[in-house]
Amino acid sequence: MTDSVLHVEVSRGVATLTLDSPANRNALSRAMRAQLRQALADALADDAVRVVVLDHTGRVFCSGMDLSEAAGGAAADQGVNEFPELLATLWHSPKPVLAAVRGPARAGGVGLLAACDVVVAGASATFGFAEVRIGVVPAVISAVCRPRMTAHTVHRLMLTGEVFDAATAAQAGLVDLAVADDAVTDTVAAQVRALAAGAPLALAETKRLLRSGTELDFEPLLATSARFFASAEGQEGIAAFREKRPASWVPTD
Repeated sequence: MTDSVLHVEVSRGVATLTLDSPANRNALSRAMRAQLRQALADALADDAVRVVVLDHTGRVFCSGMDLSEAAGGAAADQGVNEFPELLATLWHSPKPVLAAVRGPARAGGVGLLAACDVVVAGASATFGFAEVRIGVVPAVISAVCRPRMTAHTVHRLMLTGEVFDAATAAQAGLVDLAVADDAVTDTVAAQVRALAAGAPLALAETKRLLRSGTELDFEPLLATSARFFASAEGQEGIAAFREKRPASWVPTD
């Protein structure tokens, strides 16, 4: 039996899905992807649920794909192949989805929150598109990050892989509300109340209107992501990351 890595609580119209795998920094492992996909399906099918909240235990919101599962796999076997369905479910959800970010988000973890409607981040939250530094490409998550973020900023941050703070994320459009760490819970609660005050069908139609013109075409992006994860460069980057050493392409003195 697969261990639970996601805690689900439904209360007063709110389904809170809490990433609960701190040992691997809430990475998007096979188990996490499957359990999150099922929990979202259940929440969207439950008429009593009005708002969905993504939260997390531990210090890290989500570190992206589980690189231990990506090592040695062919392109067709990479976990990134399943990721578009998860992002599309969040993006097209007829119910508002809110992300509560209380710590670092990297790579696919940034994509996860970017697919939500409202992102609340604490001051200690940090973000980064780390893909190029391990020899892969942020292709799939670009589908949800680019519509949210200012073009010149996402261009720079995806190329450099630099870590950036919540204030920068808010300026770029990735984060909606950047608040003090001890204000995250109250801010999330206030946003949930505001979202739940809307009529369900009106909210769903409003979201459909707002998402029109930003259709998610994952097919070419997915092929690129999977190919780079399985490539020699990607496998070297993944190995270097896991072994805590510079990758072979990093200039040395």
